[in-house]
Amino acid sequence: MKGKKRAREGSENAKRRHVKTSCASLGRPGSRHLKHADIEAVTLFEVVTMGRGAMQAVVDDWIEAYLTDRDSSLLDLISFFIQCSGCKGAVTAEMFHSRQDSQVMQKMVEEMDEGSGLQYKKFLAFPWILTITWPIDTDSGEYPLTMSGPYWRRFRSEFSEFVSVLVGQCQYSVIFDSYLMDTLISLLTQLSDSYIRAFRHTCTLAALKLLSSLVGVALSLSVGVENSQKLYEVEQTKSSSRRASPRLERIQRKITELQDKRVEIENMMDNIFKGVFLKRYRDVLPEIRAMCMEELGVWMRLYSSVFLTDSYLKYMGWMMHDKFPDVRLKCVLGLQGLYGDPLLLPRLDLFTSRFKDRLISMTLDKDPEVAVQAMKLLILISESCEDVLSPEDYKQLFQLVYSSQRPLAVTAGELLHSRLLSSNPLTPDLQDTTNEKDSNTLPAARLRALLSFYHESQLHQHVVYLVDSLWDCAGALLKNWALFTTLLLQDPIAQGTSLSLEEQSEVVEVMVASIRQAAEGAVLPGRNSGKKVLSAKEKRTQVDDCCKLTEFILPVLPQLLSKFSKNPQTVASLMKIPQYFHPDSPGAENTQLLSVLLTEMQAVVELHSHPELLEEAARSYFILCRAETPWHPIAGPDRDALVQRWTDRLAALLGKSLQDDLLRVEEEQTEEVLTTLKKLTAFHNGQDLSGWGLYELLCPLLSVDIKHGRLPDQVTVKVLQCVSYSVLWNLNTSGETLTSREKAVAQRRQLSVFCEKCLGCLSHAERMVKEQAFLSLCDVLTAHNYQLQIWDPASFGPLLYTPDPKLQRALLLFIQEMVFIGAEHDSHSRVSDVGKLEDLHRRRILLAAFCKLIIHGVLEMSMAAEIFKYYMKYFNDFGDILKETLSRTRQQDKIESARVLVLCLQQLFLRLKQEQDSGGSCSSGVQTFSSIKELARRFSLTFGWEQIKSRQSLAMIHRDGIEFVFQGIVQSPGKHTPPYLSYLTILSEFSSKLLKPDKRTVYSYLQRCAGEQAISARDEGWQPLIYYRASLLATGAEGEDTLSFVSSDTLKQTSLANRSRSPSVRHSPMADAPAAPSPTETKGRRAQRGNSTTCLEEINVEVAQSLVVWDTLLTSEGPTNQVVEEDIVDVDL
Repeated sequence: MKGKKRAREGSENAKRRHVKTSCASLGRPGSRHLKHADIEAVTLFEVVTMGRGAMQAVVDDWIEAYLTDRDSSLLDLISFFIQCSGCKGAVTAEMFHSRQDSQVMQKMVEEMDEGSGLQYKKFLAFPWILTITWPIDTDSGEYPLTMSGPYWRRFRSEFSEFVSVLVGQCQYSVIFDSYLMDTLISLLTQLSDSYIRAFRHTCTLAALKLLSSLVGVALSLSVGVENSQKLYEVEQTKSSSRRASPRLERIQRKITELQDKRVEIENMMDNIFKGVFLKRYRDVLPEIRAMCMEELGVWMRLYSSVFLTDSYLKYMGWMMHDKFPDVRLKCVLGLQGLYGDPLLLPRLDLFTSRFKDRLISMTLDKDPEVAVQAMKLLILISESCEDVLSPEDYKQLFQLVYSSQRPLAVTAGELLHSRLLSSNPLTPDLQDTTNEKDSNTLPAARLRALLSFYHESQLHQHVVYLVDSLWDCAGALLKNWALFTTLLLQDPIAQGTSLSLEEQSEVVEVMVASIRQAAEGAVLPGRNSGKKVLSAKEKRTQVDDCCKLTEFILPVLPQLLSKFSKNPQTVASLMKIPQYFHPDSPGAENTQLLSVLLTEMQAVVELHSHPELLEEAARSYFILCRAETPWHPIAGPDRDALVQRWTDRLAALLGKSLQDDLLRVEEEQTEEVLTTLKKLTAFHNGQDLSGWGLYELLCPLLSVDIKHGRLPDQVTVKVLQCVSYSVLWNLNTSGETLTSREKAVAQRRQLSVFCEKCLGCLSHAERMVKEQAFLSLCDVLTAHNYQLQIWDPASFGPLLYTPDPKLQRALLLFIQEMVFIGAEHDSHSRVSDVGKLEDLHRRRILLAAFCKLIIHGVLEMSMAAEIFKYYMKYFNDFGDILKETLSRTRQQDKIESARVLVLCLQQLFLRLKQEQDSGGSCSSGVQTFSSIKELARRFSLTFGWEQIKSRQSLAMIHRDGIEFVFQGIVQSPGKHTPPYLSYLTILSEFSSKLLKPDKRTVYSYLQRCAGEQAISARDEGWQPLIYYRASLLATGAEGEDTLSFVSSDTLKQTSLANRSRSPSVRHSPMADAPAAPSPTETKGRRAQRGNSTTCLEEINVEVAQSLVVWDTLLTSEGPTNQVVEEDIVDVDL
């Protein structure tokens, strides 16, 4: 070979003159590489990563060496597979000549010799008995197929490529010598059955790739047989004078030879399949199972004459039930290749009928990728087999367009588009409702088919999800604005058809959803889009769509508003359209069209007071009135005139009715006042209407309601909303309006007056009024606190306003009465499940508003203790809100947050103690001792596993707990137990979070406070102290027993009989010395061992600052008796 050096001169074993090869190096060869056309001498293992050209050259040289000395060369190949398995040992071989030796199988062992520190694997690879030996301590569990890094990530594909090149280069020579393949198959079969994962994984991959390469050889032999048969038939068609008998015999011999070789190859494949696949497709390692299914799909697709039978397909069907998603995914992908080939479909009929239900159920797989690929497989089946899926199956699959996973929903949209919107949308049902003109237009028929599906799905609140699912495949239909408007504006009498109001509303919903999709893209709540950033091309397409819809919809929208003006739901949807107009569109500067649109919008807003309609109208006006848009000069004055008209009307109504702090109004006038308030409130929510003096106009109404209570409830709610919006806008524009201290004082006075008004409304008889007053208070106080934080102290700004204690107590009382109402309220209330969900949602909003006041510092953090009391009882309803509140407060101040937890536990304990001391049974609002202890355990879990960061907090919890129990206790020989001693059982729940040296320090402080006599007491009355002491000293199973101390709900001390059941109570080693760690706890604390044992040596600056708490703890005043037991070691922090 010119320009190339020989890669190998003979075999490696021949050069070393023995049959032992070292496999010690797994690193990447640094100096051996492919440069220009030269290939340096490398081993088979090193050539794997050098590309296909290098592989072919080295394999050719190996074949030459094999023809010269096949035993040594074959041992080189065996060593290559051992080395690829990551073996850092040695391979030895002994000849085995008799297959009839009865002692052979007894020699096949796989064991470990702990005495010599070696591990053995002896197996038969005819004609040798191979022994692999490697050190036990070097078996780290990593091997090339699992190693990380770019080099090892390429190893798998290049290793598979090497096997393919080896078979490809040998297929015309040594592959049929009945020696090479027999030995290689025997080797891979034995190693793939090893209990060692590295051998099993690597050699299973090699065996499967070997079978795939043999499939290629069998295919080439089949092609050769077919070509020879054609040539034989051509020769036979010739006349007898021109026919050459020797040529016919030569062709026939060649056919027979090729057929024999193919049979031999098929026998090899059968041996690999039975020896490797049948054992490993159920392997405990999911990677091996997935690998088997992937290769099986390749075999069935390439060599269908042998493998595409029901006896092989059953494995694919069985493994679709595997618990690992990657295995199921490989099965589905393999089936896609089979169903995608029309020639293979007749052989899949039985499999399809048997596993159709499983394929349909896989569209609901918990793994998103498996569900998507299963849906794509069903699309292939529906396209190739018309009668396989029934209408019920299609109905089930179509509903997945509403899935929260966008890739799955888009794939289901493709199925819906191909079955309903592309193939034959003019079904008999649709033909009855489609006129002759529309029947000739395919888009109109498709749109009607889509509307029919949307109507039958009965999920009308999710139309945006339907449009998003169909956007990629049916975007042209959904962006056909002319088709939508024509269908809505057509004359029913002239066209000979009519749409009901419900159908018209559905058309409007689909059109508005498609407009939103074109303007904003696939951004939907609860749906994982999978794509976060739009490309430049997508952004340009989005802008073009917005310009086109603005140019087309702007002239037509007034007609639609006029036609559907009496239907508030439909008009509310149409009111959303101006929010998506693009200011740079060609028709945006047409003032005449905009004036007509604004006139119709005014007429609709004056006619209706529906909340959704008013909200969308306010948003549309806000978009049109932006200063940077070309519509501002016309839309701004139009909106101002509309608001002025409402304000004048409201002032006139109130001026006639409000006299001597009394509201005297007729029922018709009350309705008009309420309607006007709804409109002003909706517009004031998103736009600053402070210039119209709504605060001064409406604030007297709150005084009337508080004094006399004669204001209608709905009017009071709207007044509260509108006034709160005025205060919020005043705070928001403080940078522009507060130019002097007098104005700042006036703003604080306004805030104070509003809070007083809301405080009076908190005692209102109607629930909706109280809730609105509470939410308005929370919003205003939170906004005021935010303005204080962002304001520049050098300029005029809002003055500090602190809610008085009366207001804070009222807010807390409201939460306790309106949110934590108990399960008995739900049992007595006669509401449906939907009503209960709405009520729960309303209560969650109230609790979240109150928690925001605590998080932002409006209320004292200690008030959180009052809501943390309900952490366990209402965990299912409000657990996420309470956990987030606890997390936020801990981020602000760890120590203060820990004090809140202590305060919460102590208050619950004291209340229970008072109930029990009174002699009566516990009331329903008092928590039991076990529930308080469980609450403490939940609180301790919130500290997580980073114990160093929580040292300060945990120190404070234990210090306050010990002082709470022993404060004011005088040490004397005959003293009684402290009244709050049982609290130590609750405090022991936090002991597990302490570092080991910190437990010693806490124990020292406990000794100082409790005294030697109390510490050494073994009386029944001192059981909580014994348990708490054990939780600080025990580090193993006895510590677990300590934490599982069972306390009665009546706080009675446990009897001696009960005490004898727990080994932690006995006066044996646990009472005087720390217990040895158990295997269970040692395993659980394995991740912490490094930090806990060396924390004093490797402590950082932050932890050093936290030790101030322990210095305070050690130097704090306590009893003078400081005797320390012999088994306790003082830790100097």
